[in-house]
Amino acid sequence: MRVIASGAVLLLWAMVGPLVGQQPPPTMTDVTTEAGIAFRHNFGDDDLSNIVEGTGPGGMFFDYNNDDHPDIYLLNGSWLGDVSDNRSRALRGKLSNALYRNNKDGTFTEVTAEAGVGDQGYGMGASAADFDDDGDLDLLVLNYGPNVFYRNNGDGTFTDITVEAGLGDPLWSVSAPWLDYDGDGDLDVYVANYLEYDAGSFRDFYAAQGYPGPLAYKGQPDHLYRNNGDGTFTDVTEQAGLLAPGGRAMSAVAADLDRDGDTDIYVANDAMSSAFWVNQAGRFEDQALERGLAFGEGGQGASSMGPVVGDFDRNGLFDIYVPDMGYGCLLSQREEGMFFDVTAEANLAMICGQYTGWGGGLVDFDNDGYLDAFVANGNAHHLYTEEDVLARNDRNGRFEDVAKQAGGYFQEKYVGRGAAFADYDNDGDVDILVMNLGDAARLLRNDGGNRNNWLTVVPRRAAGKQVAIGAEVTVRVGSLQMIHPVHAVSGYLSSGDPRAHFGLGAAEKADLVEIRWPDGELQRLEDVEANQILEVTRGAR
Repeated sequence: MRVIASGAVLLLWAMVGPLVGQQPPPTMTDVTTEAGIAFRHNFGDDDLSNIVEGTGPGGMFFDYNNDDHPDIYLLNGSWLGDVSDNRSRALRGKLSNALYRNNKDGTFTEVTAEAGVGDQGYGMGASAADFDDDGDLDLLVLNYGPNVFYRNNGDGTFTDITVEAGLGDPLWSVSAPWLDYDGDGDLDVYVANYLEYDAGSFRDFYAAQGYPGPLAYKGQPDHLYRNNGDGTFTDVTEQAGLLAPGGRAMSAVAADLDRDGDTDIYVANDAMSSAFWVNQAGRFEDQALERGLAFGEGGQGASSMGPVVGDFDRNGLFDIYVPDMGYGCLLSQREEGMFFDVTAEANLAMICGQYTGWGGGLVDFDNDGYLDAFVANGNAHHLYTEEDVLARNDRNGRFEDVAKQAGGYFQEKYVGRGAAFADYDNDGDVDILVMNLGDAARLLRNDGGNRNNWLTVVPRRAAGKQVAIGAEVTVRVGSLQMIHPVHAVSGYLSSGDPRAHFGLGAAEKADLVEIRWPDGELQRLEDVEANQILEVTRGAR
């Protein structure tokens, strides 16, 4: 067990748990420029003219150099002959993704070229995992077209091993959560694919819409790749029971949603029913319909974007939040294994109904012990801008709109897409990275969330190894019990910090920290001091 950061306990004004309304929400300060992030997304064209151009981008936080400070990887578009207008062909070969190294002082340095990860494909999303168990994170880039897989060399550089690894999925990939689906100890990957674009052939659509929507195209199947343990992967989609040729995945998330000890997969599909793949000893069964997860917004197939998992009502069961083009969909697991749409009841329908939601998060931004909501918004078919949403959990099952109190950023408008979350400066509150279509990415520093106490738990399988993806962390403070799945891929096209972050309110310690390791073994720590990043190595005292 190792403490890698700590802070002072701030209890001058709050000897009991803070009440909603007694303090303002934290300010989300746009620090993009001062942090040194100069990336601007380009969809490879002068005008937004098709569904490929309008879908991305995503982005991610990941600690590629193992210095305990999350770095940033941003996805860019590309000029492609079957997607882009000929008038924009001067962009051909000039657009690439970007890697920014965290300097540990609040600033970042672009290191794309020296790291060797400047893929020039049509980027959508990315995910990272230590697939070869050598202690560093490898990078999977998801494209419209063949994906690219980079092995981390451990010296700040990466090597393209796509062909030998067998992960060059040629379809339109949007999301790739990692999971040990078969319990053999290494990480496999589920690649979620979207639809089959026809190079603009279909023209029978309402002109004011700008371009055809998803129902104009056939869906594409997702793929599950089993890690063979020798640097290669095998497509086991069909034998694992996951073959679904007509899906239109927008993003996917992997977590033990039914709390039975293995990892399930939830896929948010576009303009059709979503899928809940329940893991049954390495084979999966779609139980979305019977568990209340197939549809949203009163029963229809919503234009679901990126699903996020969290226990927003603190009943010990995971819930799912999915932004969409309407009100969004908050699915509460009120009974074990059964989900209920509480979007209107929780006041999120009222808050989000005027926007087009994409990247979302359930994050305790103010460290009061309850998960708040963030949504990046923007028009789907035009470069029409919208404000983003910040909604605070009132600890009674409802959310209140606090965006106007959270800083000047929320007075601005963007064409938002992906959003990722991490405490990039390790100061005890969670920050936000927002990706915008055809515009600059935005880094929002959380200022004031650490007025309350906090605890970040980093479970590692062994000394020097990466975070134990698939583990689950429970923290108890008095009568409040908080659970957190240990995963990185969450939300629309994006990945965040897998470290499990908890707000403790006014409590100076957590009464109990419990880690359920991926194989089911439990490890418990009692009377854990607040305001620290606590690394826990499996089996260590």
